[in-house]
Amino acid sequence: QVQLVESGGGLVQARGSLRVSCAASGRTFSTYTVGWFRQAPGKEREFVVALRWSDGRVLYGDSVKGRFTISRDSAKNTVYLQMNSLKPEDTAVYYCAAGFVAAEQAQDMGGYAYWGQGTLVTVSS
Repeated sequence: QVQLVESGGGLVQARGSLRVSCAASGRTFSTYTVGWFRQAPGKEREFVVALRWSDGRVLYGDSVKGRFTISRDSAKNTVYLQMNSLKPEDTAVYYCAAGFVAAEQAQDMGGYAYWGQGTLVTVSS
């Protein structure tokens, strides 16, 4: 079992930056793929980025490519999502997820067994 806790959400102005975190307990991330997804009000949950812990391979969603960066701290068993050049349309609850996910399925929510409770990011115009 893995417990995931997100933190760092908040209110930020457009074109600003924010970093959210995902800390794991129970087991380390070392054998998992870790993903970030987001869900805006009234919309389906959307893939943001995935990191395969074993080799550091990263896949970004098209809507955040070039603006968001995922990173990790193995000692803290924590993943970070640095969000730059934020737009109002980035407003959403951001969820961290982990699981044994094949590379070709990294964008599919169904492959992730463990989910955090989410952290709200609000970008004002």
